[in-house]
Order: sequence, then structure tokens, then C-alpha cells
Amino acid sequence: MKIARKVLEWLGCVAITGVSAAAFGQGCVAAHSNQRVIDELITTGNDASVPGFSIHNLTAVVGYRVFNSNKYFQGSDEIQRPTAVRNHQNIFDIGLEYRLSHRWSLIADVPVYNGTRNQIYPPAGIFEVSGLGDVTLGAQAWIFRPPTENGGNVAVSASVKLPTGIDNASGAALLKGQVIRATADQSLQPGDGAWGFNLGTQGYKSIWRHASAYGQANYLFNPQNTNGVATFRSQPGQAVMSVTDQYLYRAGISQGLPKLRGVALSLGVRGEGVPVRDLLGASDGFRRPGTIVSIDPGLLVNYKRDTLAVNGPWALYRDRPPSVPELENHITNGDAFFADYTVIASVSHHF
Repeated sequence: MKIARKVLEWLGCVAITGVSAAAFGQGCVAAHSNQRVIDELITTGNDASVPGFSIHNLTAVVGYRVFNSNKYFQGSDEIQRPTAVRNHQNIFDIGLEYRLSHRWSLIADVPVYNGTRNQIYPPAGIFEVSGLGDVTLGAQAWIFRPPTENGGNVAVSASVKLPTGIDNASGAALLKGQVIRATADQSLQPGDGAWGFNLGTQGYKSIWRHASAYGQANYLFNPQNTNGVATFRSQPGQAVMSVTDQYLYRAGISQGLPKLRGVALSLGVRGEGVPVRDLLGASDGFRRPGTIVSIDPGLLVNYKRDTLAVNGPWALYRDRPPSVPELENHITNGDAFFADYTVIASVSHHF
């Protein structure tokens, strides 16, 4: 009960302070995967007294992202338009990790969404959706028992995605001169209405004094084909929503600042998106496949049991390829809206 009370108090504090963080996501095809903080990049990584290495230790992470996508792309080309759809979202993500042993942990992620979209094509309207997203529950294991002697380690994780988020949120819209209740765009839906599973990995390796190489990757498998939710789209094969896979990867170098204990800067590359075809199952229905590759500068600050992580990926490459129905019907001008940059902020605390 004492730990639970501390968790609630801390989450409330972060929720209040986190609202002031600025963040802009990467657009309609951005992955919703949580970006976990690699505490070992800012701690010694070999000190058994570090809270992250103690057994029966609970870590809570609160992340916050906002995206406001208004850059229009067909394929990898940006197209100028006199009017643009503006897709604005606030995404909170609460992550929990309970360490069972030096190697094994239980993990959970709870996303919460709020988004608005001014849709200019039929059905036209301003849609607003809020709600709980799809919760994931799983486990993580370090390959080598920490703390390691070589200053490096690799973790692997597996989680089940529960269909806890609403997938058929709707709003008032105008269609052929009449006000109707229409399904909100796929990018606004907090959930996808299907069970899935996520495989992930993260690792680090000391390469010189106060510096480490790092890497992270997550892939969300969604074997279900479509979820039966109407899209109000007239294009062939796009009448219902597809249940899509998602992916996210990061890699780079983190450099600690010798004269500022507990502070490190990082620079790397980040990629995320939605594939044209899922790895498991069919890929019919409406989806916006696409990928974003960004340069990814970051800042890590650790003080006692708290770690602040801020990243500012700037998009270098964006691509929206045709989906499966578009390929089958020879439609090659699939489109999507992207943002130029994003800021992702999170705070973790070891209880």
C-alpha cells in the first residue's frame, strides 16, 4: 500500500508538470510504441547500488507527445496544397516495470489519447476523440546478468496488446449537405480493436570514457486483417479499417558530460512507421502505410531516483507508399500528412 500511494502521488505530480512540455509527433503513420528510457546510459551501468539494478524495484515512466501534422506527402514527395488537413494529438503513456530478479522484469504500458482533426474531404468536419488506448502487458529479460563487467548488455521483451482502446469513435460531419454521425479518421482512433503482440529489444555498450552506444527496436504484430469499422471511403477495398503492424527503432551514441554529473547528450537515428503488408495475416482494408527516418538528438538527466529524457527527432525522410488495396486497384497516389519534427519527453522514477 505504501508503494502504491507513492506511485499515485508521483504520477499526479508528473501529470501536472508534463503538460508544459512541448512535443510534435511525426504524422498520421507514426508508431504508437512507447520509447523506454535506458537508465544505464546515464548511470554507471556497473553499480549494484543503482536503483535500476535492485530486485523487487518498481519503476514508473510517464511520457508525453503531441503531433500537429500538416505537411502533405504523396510517396516521398511533398505536395503543396491550398488547404491542409491538420491532425493534432496529445499522447500520454504511463509505463511500469517491476523487477523480479536482476535479469527479469514485468512491464506494462498504458497510453491515453486526445486528438482533433479538421477533415476537409467528405465527410467533412472537425473531429475530436479522447480515450484510453490499447494496453500492453509483458516481460523483459536481460541477456547477461547485470551488472556486467564489460559495460554492456542487451534486453529482449515480449508483450500482449489488449484491445482496450475504442476503435470506432465518431463525430458530427457534413456529407452531401446533410449532417451525419461519421467515423473519425483512423489516425484518431485510440485503439485498433484487435489482439496483438509486441516484440522488442534494447541494448547499450560502453565505447569510451563516459560514452556508450545504444539501440532500441519494437515491432507490433497485428495478425487480424480488418476490424469491421466503416471508414466512409469510396475507394475500392477501403470501406473498412485495416488492423496494422507498427514498428520503431533507434540507435546512436550517448556522451556523458564529465563536469556535469548525471547529465548526458545523445545523437542518433530514429525510424518509425506502418508497413504496407503485415508480417502475419492479410493486409486488406484502409491503412496509411509509411515511414519516417529522423536524426535524433537527445538529453538525459539523472538525479538520485529520477531520470528525465528529452529527444527532438527531425525528419530527414518521409514516404507514403501505396497500400494493398491501392496496389490492387492501380492507385499510386496514396497520401498522408507528416510533421517536420517532434519532441518526446519522459520522466522515470525508481521506487
